[in-house]
Amino acid sequence: MFADLRIGRLVGAIAITVTAFVSTGCGGTIDGYAQPAIDVVPATSSATPTTKPGKSTGKPTTSRPAPTSSKGGKTDFQANIGDCVALGGTVDDATIEKAACGSRSSNYKVIGKAKTSSGCVSDRDNFYAETLNGIETGALCLDIDWVVGGCMDTGGSDPKRIDCGEGGTEPVRVITINKSSTSVDDCPDTADSGFKYEQRRVVVCVESL
Repeated sequence: MFADLRIGRLVGAIAITVTAFVSTGCGGTIDGYAQPAIDVVPATSSATPTTKPGKSTGKPTTSRPAPTSSKGGKTDFQANIGDCVALGGTVDDATIEKAACGSRSSNYKVIGKAKTSSGCVSDRDNFYAETLNGIETGALCLDIDWVVGGCMDTGGSDPKRIDCGEGGTEPVRVITINKSSTSVDDCPDTADSGFKYEQRRVVVCVESL
């Protein structure tokens, strides 16, 4: 019997986001915001997910679902759909920068763009949004940069790619990525849990380490 790992998400980015950087120009202030990262909790298929505020070896063999949208607003931090980023920092000083997909520094992939964070697909793992004078001007919709055969520590404030033998708070190894599925019961026997993306019908099957 597989465990269903759900990803907790927060509603209302501005109320709970953290400043990534501030620049000035033309009398305005541009603030970058990042939603606190995922909270992974054991759950059954009928449970309500909870939220909290807030290196692999080998080549990636499977990509995440197709991007949700290519139309977004304006962000000072530039990234295209399909690019990967390293999102981190603290609640007082968030950081974001580009990273090679599948690399040790990469923890998220851009899967869509939106004018505001509320325009991201609802089952995205995270988002990065910027505001001008307190109003969102654009957002990047983010999923974890899963790599089949690679390992991630999902237990911290941000997911972190790790070597599969180095341990971690909640380390998992990605066994496979099932598309057109919303059930962890479809995962192979080598997996003991899964991350469900119900809106896009994707399950990331993982083995807890």
